[in-house]
Amino acid sequence: MHNNTQPNNPLHGVKLAEILQYLVSIYGWETLGLKIKINCFNSNPSIKSCLKFLRRTPWAREKVEKLYITTIQKEH
Repeated sequence: MHNNTQPNNPLHGVKLAEILQYLVSIYGWETLGLKIKINCFNSNPSIKSCLKFLRRTPWAREKVEKLYITTIQKEH
């Protein structure tokens, strides 16, 4: 592919760490844990531990990415 731009992909160029930090700043850990039932959000949450879990758990990462997309669409 010669063209690397993805204008219709809101996740293009956004790192998982940035997504997680953004969601935590908007919702906080407690609400995030209620919205997405993942243990790393509810039990001693930290960016580092959640990133480790999300990077090796595709279904959980997908839920986080969907929430991120929904959240940024509401803001615009």
